[in-house]
Amino acid sequence: MSTFAILLAAGSGTRMQGSVGDKVLTSIHGKPVILYSIEAFAQSKIVDEFIIVYRDVSQMKKVASIIEKNDLGHLNIQTVQGGSDRQTSVFSALKIIDPVCTQVFIHDCARPCLRSEAIKELNIIAKQDGAACLAHPIVDTIKRIRSTDNARKQKLENLDRTGLWAMETPQVFNFKNILEAYKNVAKKKLRVTDDASAYDSIGLKCSLVPSAYPNPKLTSVNDLAYIEYLLKKV
Repeated sequence: MSTFAILLAAGSGTRMQGSVGDKVLTSIHGKPVILYSIEAFAQSKIVDEFIIVYRDVSQMKKVASIIEKNDLGHLNIQTVQGGSDRQTSVFSALKIIDPVCTQVFIHDCARPCLRSEAIKELNIIAKQDGAACLAHPIVDTIKRIRSTDNARKQKLENLDRTGLWAMETPQVFNFKNILEAYKNVAKKKLRVTDDASAYDSIGLKCSLVPSAYPNPKLTSVNDLAYIEYLLKKV
C-alpha cells in the first residue's frame, strides 16, 4: 500500500497579468509558494512519494533547486512535464505512478495555505469512502447573467445556494479509480476543471470535507495580499 501526492505547478498564470514571473515560484514571507504545499504534505507524514508537474525545463530546474536548498530529497520526489491544460497535466502524472499506489492526492500548488490537518482528515475519509475533496459551502448570494461579455444592465437570475459548494484542493482518490476516470475523460474528450468531475464521469461518488481554514487559490494579483496575510498567521 502506498500513497502518492500529485502537486500541480504547470499553470500558465496568465491572470496574474505579469505581476510575478511564476506564481508558484514567487516568494511569500521569504518562501516560494510551492514550498508551502510540499511542507504541508511532508508534515502530515501520510504521503510516500511526490510527483511535481512542471511547465517547462526552466521551471523544473528552479523547482529542483528549491528542493535541494531545503533538504527535501528524502521525500521521494519525481517530476513530470505537464500539458496544455490542467486535466492533461493530471493525466500525465497519473500515468507514471507505480501500480502499487493505492491512494493519490491531487493538489494545486497555487493554494499555499493548505494545512497538514486538512490532509490528515481527507486521508481518513478517503480510506472510508474511496474519495474525498476539500471544499466549502457557498454562503454568498448567487446571481447568474446571460451575457459573459458585459455585466452592465443585466437581468439578474437568482440561484438557490442550498447545497452549493466551492471546490478546493487537495482532492484524494483510490488510485485505480481516478486513473480509470481520467482515461475515460481522455477517450471521450471531456472537459473537466477538477478531479471530482473526472471521477463523476464514470459514475463514482465523492465525499466533501469542509475546509476548516481559508484555502484560497492564488489566481490574480489581487489574491496576493490576502494570501500573504493568511500565511503570516500560520
